Amino acid sequence: MGDTGSRPPQLRPGRALAHTLGASGSGSPHRSDSRPPQTPRGARHSDLDGRLGTTPPVPGRPTFLLLGLPALLFALITWQVEAHGPLARADERLSGSIVRPSRFYELLADLGNITVAVPVLAVVLVYVAVRAHRAGTDRWWLPSTAAAVLMAAVPALIVPLKELVARPGPPVMGPGTGFYPSGHTATAAVAYGAATLLLLPWLRTGYARRELTITCLLLNALVAFGLIRRGYHWPLDVVASWCLSVILLGLMVLVVARYGRGAAEG
Repeated sequence: MGDTGSRPPQLRPGRALAHTLGASGSGSPHRSDSRPPQTPRGARHSDLDGRLGTTPPVPGRPTFLLLGLPALLFALITWQVEAHGPLARADERLSGSIVRPSRFYELLADLGNITVAVPVLAVVLVYVAVRAHRAGTDRWWLPSTAAAVLMAAVPALIVPLKELVARPGPPVMGPGTGFYPSGHTATAAVAYGAATLLLLPWLRTGYARRELTITCLLLNALVAFGLIRRGYHWPLDVVASWCLSVILLGLMVLVVARYGRGAAEG
């Protein structure tokens, strides 16, 4: 962060067009001369972008969308499941109309297995750590370490919730409880999501970043579709795990942005 005196905000890499040089090339944003800004707005620091490895995002709406909104949705779903409310009953009716067990849907659900998703994340952790270290990035170990801790936290969070809620599974699964929330969904979302977040800063083109994001979303959609269609989980089990995963990934982004130093350079 720069000084808080009368000096105008300093340029940083990756800023929006509004923060480029003034018309005269004086180095002072928003002005065509070299005079210091005269308004409180002109003296403010430029917005924070909140990318992995950079300064943290500003508080307010982005933080609420990352953490507050999914937390509220998870609380609502959990309440409905516990009370067997209208939302849970509609969930069971929907599941009964779409379950079609087959080997193909089992294979889709298997994309959320620990033996599949976690090794993918592990490869990305090593790749990103090595590349960041070679690039001389400050705290090069932080993003990979944060993702590894996050992955380890998934069963520590999901298993107690399964025991606490003790929701029975769809009829095709027979007797038994512990289906809420979905562990496969959380494993896939955190593993593939964290891997994507770690790789994005190292990709050179917008096309590559877009394709990686689409791949991540597609993998998670296929896992969810397989779990629901095969009858391994109710739809709300999957949605609740997505909510938890968004919260966990959001926390990882905030931690790395807050404590990381230096941006990825390729």
